[in-house]
Amino acid sequence: MAQKKASLACAECGSRNYSINVSSTPKPTRLEVNKFCKHCKKYTLHKETR
Repeated sequence: MAQKKASLACAECGSRNYSINVSSTPKPTRLEVNKFCKHCKKYTLHKETR
């Protein structure tokens, strides 16, 4: 099964700080997780982008 790369973008500043591998099968929802943003210098919500 093939894997695709996706980025996690900060919900506040929009910078793409993290990259993850996701399965190629489409999903109805996108991943949302709290991560540290080095630009905002705090923990913020990061959403999956493609």
